[in-house]
Amino acid sequence: MAERLKIAIAGGGTGGHLFPAIAIGEELKRRRPEALIHYFGSTFGIEAEVLPLRPHPFTLVPVRGLQRGIYPSAIGRNFLLPIRLPRSQYRVRKVMKSLNPSIVIGTGGYASAIPVRTALKMKVPVVLQEQNSYPGITTRWYAHRANLVCLGFEDVDSLINGKKVVTGNPVRKGINLGSRERGLNKFRFSGDKPILFLFGGSQGSTPLNRFMNSMVDLLKQKGIQVLWQTGQSHYDNYSRYESDRIRVIPFLSDMADAYAVSDLILSRSGALALAEIAVCGKPSILIPFPGAAGDHQTRNALSLEDHGAAVVLDERDLSADYLFETIITLIVAPDRLKNMGMKALELSKPDATRDIVDQILTVCEA
Repeated sequence: MAERLKIAIAGGGTGGHLFPAIAIGEELKRRRPEALIHYFGSTFGIEAEVLPLRPHPFTLVPVRGLQRGIYPSAIGRNFLLPIRLPRSQYRVRKVMKSLNPSIVIGTGGYASAIPVRTALKMKVPVVLQEQNSYPGITTRWYAHRANLVCLGFEDVDSLINGKKVVTGNPVRKGINLGSRERGLNKFRFSGDKPILFLFGGSQGSTPLNRFMNSMVDLLKQKGIQVLWQTGQSHYDNYSRYESDRIRVIPFLSDMADAYAVSDLILSRSGALALAEIAVCGKPSILIPFPGAAGDHQTRNALSLEDHGAAVVLDERDLSADYLFETIITLIVAPDRLKNMGMKALELSKPDATRDIVDQILTVCEA
């Protein structure tokens, strides 16, 4: 009888690293129902809220990324890092020795580095999944020692040393199977008025929320309905805008109907968001986060704009008036929106999760 497959998946901090980890885990479990899936994450990441709701065992460790700012809370967090790091390493090592995994998969974020490093020390096979067009720090550190790196973008190929394959980015199962009719009912929208969907990632975006704060009354006057995901920590600042045409929501766990009901999306350009926008065939206005490492969000976004699937705006010289004008120009041109959506769909890799799992299982069986 073959030994049971035991798989550790490490990634988190933000939804952009956690949800690919979950998508890969779900596909692995579908293909190998007998497999044991164990997730690693951080007590400070979104996974601390999401993983307890899921059926698989998990380990959260008290590690967080190095803070780049010089504000007091960042200095305090960096001061605690040398204390938290050994505790996190000890806990990961203890769990890994008990689990004795067949393979470790790293999907990035500060929660993935310690499990990946521990796996390499234990000589356990490692597969990394890099979402962005500029590799994250875990990928840069360990790609040359990993068995394989699965890339979300072709552009990153030349930046990585080691064995690699372009697979696209995994998306949540069923994300492209939402229903517009169900979305209209769920969000109480009218079917005869356009709908703009704003989201700034799983934690929300302060600048995008501020832009919407400046535009929301004008959009309402123009007959545009708005689905506004603020992020949990921002919700109280904007909940007052809830009305018959404006839906203000802190966090959407089920995005499929939100995508389906939307005529235009206003978003940051994290890799997961773009993969979902593409596979759902949606036109978008993208405002990359200017502080992203290697400016990877701009690189991500331009891959859609260059194909005619999106409009990219630079936050550093963007005004609310210009953003409003851009939204209106697009929203009143349904043929252009339809064409942008078709171009986005052409860029999508709907089989990315399956292809990544193919690669993982090949490494396991080698």
